[in-house]
Amino acid sequence: MPETLLSRTIYRWRVRSSLFLVLLIIVLAKPTWSSILIGLGVCALGLLIRAWASGHIKKEKELAITGPYRYTRNPLYLGNFILGLSVAIGTDSWWCALIFAAYFLVFYPPVIKEERERMKRLFPDKYEEYKKKVPLFFPKLKPLFSAGPIKFSWSLYRKNREYRALFGSLIFWAILVGKMMIFR
Repeated sequence: MPETLLSRTIYRWRVRSSLFLVLLIIVLAKPTWSSILIGLGVCALGLLIRAWASGHIKKEKELAITGPYRYTRNPLYLGNFILGLSVAIGTDSWWCALIFAAYFLVFYPPVIKEERERMKRLFPDKYEEYKKKVPLFFPKLKPLFSAGPIKFSWSLYRKNREYRALFGSLIFWAILVGKMMIFR
């Protein structure tokens, strides 16, 4: 099934709109040391999940079924969800939490659906078996798919440019700390 105009638009605007929303969130943020420290801990978890996933994915060349893909079919999006939670916690603002929730609910269900359809087209037989065993988003605590002993690859991490999530997060948290220090 070809991509719809709506799904292509949502996919494209997902990143563009997030930049605007991050600026809005920074303006609305009321961080404290405790909210920042807790938020940073949650952020680290989200970044670790994203990094782990990026070291196992060969985008559109092979169905990723190792590493975190044994627990959830969408570990990168799960990592994004956790990063968003960290922002909501770190800003100590219900408005920021609502903005994150609205953003995630508007953009991610259609993006995940489009991704699922793409995997079905690219890997029809293998994906059918995989989706029967591994949940779409929220992971199971024990791996549900045995894929063999493929290890994390730093070269895939670099190739997938996952370091951008780390740098973006560091910049965000530095700005949040700066705002807290200036506007105490």
